[in-house]
Amino acid sequence: MLSKSALAASLAAAAIVLSAAGPARAMVCMDKSMTLDEVADTISSQKSCESAMKVFRDCELTASGDVELGAAVEKKCEADFKPGLNASQTQAYKREMHACDIKYRNKSGTMYLSFTAFCRAEVAQRYSERALKAAGTKAR
Repeated sequence: MLSKSALAASLAAAAIVLSAAGPARAMVCMDKSMTLDEVADTISSQKSCESAMKVFRDCELTASGDVELGAAVEKKCEADFKPGLNASQTQAYKREMHACDIKYRNKSGTMYLSFTAFCRAEVAQRYSERALKAAGTKAR
């Protein structure tokens, strides 16, 4: 069984290998040609978790490149809730993320890295939605 840190290291290594493999490849996203880094920057620049997730869904690769995109969504969504979590809520969030990390651990193929990235992004999105609802702020 892979530990969380070993899985995270594997995902990071896959992203590094892909980015170092050669020139940046463009993909069509939001009706224009963009590199993976440009899509990640677009996700990061979104005003909300919801819009970041929409860009992720619109630009998904269903391959290991989704790890970088999903991480950008996680970071955007976590800004809505992570600072306000108490210790037990933080542990619950970590458990849900870990469940995503182990869900496809025995599968081979880059599409399973994508599935893991989407699972993690969706967990972060749910936490963001709950935090915004509790604060009386509508998701943008």
